[in-house]
Amino acid sequence: MMQSENRIWLKNPLAILEGNAGGGLVIEGSRIVELVPSGKTPRSKVSKTFDCSNHVVLPGLINTHHHFYQTLTRAHPDAINKELFGWLTALYPVWAKAVNRDSFRLATRLALTELMLSGCTTASDHHYLYPSGIEDAMDIQADEAQKLGMRITLNRGSMDLSEKDGGLPPDSVVQDTDEILIDCERVISLYHDQSDGAMTQVALAPCSPFSVTTELMKSTAELAKKCNCRLHTHLGETHDEDAYCIEKFNCRPVDYLEENGWLHSNTWLAHGIHFNDSEIKRLGAHGVGVCHCPTSNMVLASGQCRTMELEKAGSPVGLGVDGSASNDNSNLMEGVRHALMINRLRYGAAGVTHLDALRWASEGSARCLGRDDIGKIAVGKQADLALFTLDELRFSGAGDPIAALVLCGAHAADRVMIAGKWTVEEGLPVGCDIKELRRAHGAAAKALFEEAL
Repeated sequence: MMQSENRIWLKNPLAILEGNAGGGLVIEGSRIVELVPSGKTPRSKVSKTFDCSNHVVLPGLINTHHHFYQTLTRAHPDAINKELFGWLTALYPVWAKAVNRDSFRLATRLALTELMLSGCTTASDHHYLYPSGIEDAMDIQADEAQKLGMRITLNRGSMDLSEKDGGLPPDSVVQDTDEILIDCERVISLYHDQSDGAMTQVALAPCSPFSVTTELMKSTAELAKKCNCRLHTHLGETHDEDAYCIEKFNCRPVDYLEENGWLHSNTWLAHGIHFNDSEIKRLGAHGVGVCHCPTSNMVLASGQCRTMELEKAGSPVGLGVDGSASNDNSNLMEGVRHALMINRLRYGAAGVTHLDALRWASEGSARCLGRDDIGKIAVGKQADLALFTLDELRFSGAGDPIAALVLCGAHAADRVMIAGKWTVEEGLPVGCDIKELRRAHGAAAKALFEEAL
């Protein structure tokens, strides 16, 4: 076979999350084309070799729930030490006054960069806040992801139930139902790439039962079916939500899903904490995915997702950092460690392993997004990879390199590859000045905080 000009061998990794690739893997273009067993060399000639003997190689991590704009209000003094409804009540007025077009772009850029530096190669952002001036929020996010070389699922979020209608959000950040649906169709037509290896896809994502109408839930489900895209929403996060659904709809949240046409395998939910046994069986039987958000759930004291029962029932389980104001960061590798720790409180030390937590952040998350081209190191999959070193003091003495990433608290990748291209090299994003990004984002956040006072 002739030597390819763009075939690279990632050679002899210190460890790799694929049992048949001890000698590394070969990448051509955007895909993995060969797994090299330990002690072997590639079957075909390569044009470049990258020595991975100091790196632990993981499939690129996939974040399935986030709110990029909230990076502007981390550790906000009005919202700390509160549970979800109190936290939202404190922050909605701040967001309504503070979030503008320029700050939203900076928030998106910072969140994507922060995620990528933690080993994340695909991000799914649930954006539902539309104050005047950022009607083109999805276009801004698509542009920023493209510039960074990041895969993204644009969640065209929505709210049409405001305070005047008995909902939670202020009137100024919600939109008319028809306006929402028209823009959903526009965003799908521009950005929903259904091809293998797509860099940008679209999901439709009404925010939550207490911020949208049943009309919007039903119409969104119909539009998603028509356009073959996925559905996403918050569900089962708090007992307050259960009480709200019983009071307003005379049913529990999972019944509300079914009544509005959402109980199927094209749906994935954020949080999914407070489902009972029969609801878990129903969700699993219909293949509804759940994004586990361990850090946010602990910060807001919302509860523990029943991950193992959901998986056993048939639901894909993914991982998400959730909004930065309730996390309060965008580090998915840290989220992997938190997922391991909080789940061991429920299932015991042997009941959940570091491999379970890594699976949720890769294969499980890919399934939530409806993708089979990412999330795993295998021939034919996209070359999305996160490479970590064990050079820091925290790793000294570690015996199992992959377990060490989780147990010793890895938080920064040394290198990241997306679609066969390096996007992080030596711990820094390619083509992005993080010092200037930190300065600009920090200044915007400070200005918006002062404006909201």
